[in-house]
Amino acid sequence: MIVQCGREFTTEQITQISEIVETFGNLSQTELTHTVCEQLEWYTASGANKFEACKKLLSLLEDRGLIKLPAKKKTTSIPPKKKAVKNRIIFDETPVEGNLSDIGSVNLRIVADKNEKTLFNEYLRQYHYLGYKKPFGYFLRYYIEISGTILGCILLSGPAKSIKSRDQWIGWNTNERLRNQGFIVNNGRFLIFPWVNVRYLASHVLGKMVRVLAQDWYEQWGYRPVLLETFVDPQHFDGTCYQAANFTYLGMTSGTGLTRPGKKYTSSPKKIFVCPLADNFRQVLCSSETVGKVL
Repeated sequence: MIVQCGREFTTEQITQISEIVETFGNLSQTELTHTVCEQLEWYTASGANKFEACKKLLSLLEDRGLIKLPAKKKTTSIPPKKKAVKNRIIFDETPVEGNLSDIGSVNLRIVADKNEKTLFNEYLRQYHYLGYKKPFGYFLRYYIEISGTILGCILLSGPAKSIKSRDQWIGWNTNERLRNQGFIVNNGRFLIFPWVNVRYLASHVLGKMVRVLAQDWYEQWGYRPVLLETFVDPQHFDGTCYQAANFTYLGMTSGTGLTRPGKKYTSSPKKIFVCPLADNFRQVLCSSETVGKVL
């Protein structure tokens, strides 16, 4: 038996994979990997083929001499294009001040238009202390607005792979985490523009996001997440707005990140906050079988 990304593969299944590789040996490695996913019904939470995990499994089987993958197709190397120097965008920084009751209804709008995505990324580059970093996997962008005026940005994406205190709080084991971590969403960037000074706005926005996120994510990616997480750097913020929005504080990260051979990763410890998006979040996350889409 072999375990890969939380899924156990029996001798019979490994034999099945070997037969698939032999039968479809004329396919490219990419096409073959997708074929194996489909034959084994190995999917992500959204229903897409679990491609990267399957690719690692096939490589492992080849290293053990159990299969022989087709040779990689040669590709012509194309010199990378020189990046154009971008001009800094000048944004309207007219102050927005007052109480929540003064500014009107706050709206969270999904950023979908290509030009708006460019502006969104630039807002983060200029005004968020961490800047902008392209999210991995599934992600969602929100503008925080009142009457068409943008007050800030929210970027959501894939979760941290392994956080000791979070994983202990959830109660899952390693295989369950590897299998079901796609049902956690990380609030990687939360930005209220520096010229916006509205009391309780941040906690109000977070509360609204918790209420709409699962449905918005489902409409975008085809499944509902069950837990929201975020990390707050105490050197910059206390995380008061997350506590006011009923997030649970779990403690601090170690600041060491995931250990990888030959690599070191250090960072300042962060506060960990989580917020369930479904009552049965532990049942979903600790499932010993592939959960599939949570509807």
